[in-house]
Amino acid sequence: MAALSFLKPVKPAFLPAMSAPAPAARRVNVRTPEVMERVQAQVETHYRSQIVEQIRARGSEITVGNTTIRLARDFGFCYGVERAIDLAYAARKVFADKRVFLLGEIIHNQEVNRQLTEMGIVSIPVGKHEEEVSKLTNEDVVIVPAFGAETNLMKLISSRGCMIVDTTCGDVMSVWKRVRQYAKTSFTSIIHGKATHEETRATSSRALGDNGDGHFLVVLTLADVDYVCDYIRKGGDKEAFLKRFPKESHSVGFDPEQHLIRVGVANQTTMLKSETEEIQRRLKQAILDRDGPDAEKQNFQVFDTICGATQERQDSLFGLLKHPLDVLLVVGGYNSSNTTHLVEIGEQQLPTFFIRTADCLKSLEQIVHFDLHLKAEKESYSTKLAGDGPVTLGITAGASCPNNLIEDTVLRVFQLRGIDEAAVRAALA
Repeated sequence: MAALSFLKPVKPAFLPAMSAPAPAARRVNVRTPEVMERVQAQVETHYRSQIVEQIRARGSEITVGNTTIRLARDFGFCYGVERAIDLAYAARKVFADKRVFLLGEIIHNQEVNRQLTEMGIVSIPVGKHEEEVSKLTNEDVVIVPAFGAETNLMKLISSRGCMIVDTTCGDVMSVWKRVRQYAKTSFTSIIHGKATHEETRATSSRALGDNGDGHFLVVLTLADVDYVCDYIRKGGDKEAFLKRFPKESHSVGFDPEQHLIRVGVANQTTMLKSETEEIQRRLKQAILDRDGPDAEKQNFQVFDTICGATQERQDSLFGLLKHPLDVLLVVGGYNSSNTTHLVEIGEQQLPTFFIRTADCLKSLEQIVHFDLHLKAEKESYSTKLAGDGPVTLGITAGASCPNNLIEDTVLRVFQLRGIDEAAVRAALA
């Protein structure tokens, strides 16, 4: 792999901090024209796919022999992911002579994070963020991933005087703005998301508000929200309520008797849209049942914070599933929230395999894939795909999966069906 370190460092532009951290913070702009021209060429080399582009140009479908592959209309990198990757590559180029650290993963995709590691960017595991950041100096560079980072961690980075390259997605920051407003107006943020996910942790920290006196509760399932709604309507055992939700799911000092009076709903941007909408509906109805219609605006607020790319990819999959398909492959990182929800949609209708890369397709009788219910990899196969008859296979991916991994998957499927790459390229010519 070609690295960026051979490029001469370019003096970065220092920007004023957006969220008023300690004066020691140095946020830097690495997106200069000179840098980005070189970076984008490198990024395209790593992640672009001519084959995927050609299939899309042909209506997102290709047939060779008795094998047909249909791609979803929208899949793969969104703007926020592309921006985050560009900034990470640019940071390595601009600071070629410095240590560059990344908080966790830039996005939830193994291939992308592997590329960054090979470029010399050091990933700090989530569980060691504070421990490792406390060792950094003002000569070090810290990349904040697309998910954002918790306020306490950002303050610690600032106190160390590190240079900060912030790749936080704009949709995530929109959620932060909303939950800060909830805190300012004494509304408790009820956040639909995974309490331990980096984005939700970052959002929860902003839900405490600028003064740190706000409150939040994270709900993941419809069962969670039904429990909350039942308490809103009838009250209950406060201690039992707090035991029902792990400590990371609610703010310190959370009291359901006080902090469920006025609630505002937000969400992790990559959740399943239909489930978020149902959670909003149930909470609104619980407030109406308790307080009546006249108090709705006074005690309930909601703001749709599902990101556009997540919604597009879910809608595109629903569109793909309207066509006859025998098998669906969903490609992406097993810890990718938006990809996981695509799997949930697919498996309601047909055999669906959640694979990390084409390497998971060992043979027509051996597919290594992640089972959402077992929360582990397993091996199985599709009798239709493994048979000799015609087969139509759908492929989609979440917002964190690069097109080159989709190309690898397309070629691997055809290879297993006895069709080589030359025949695929000839069909696209």
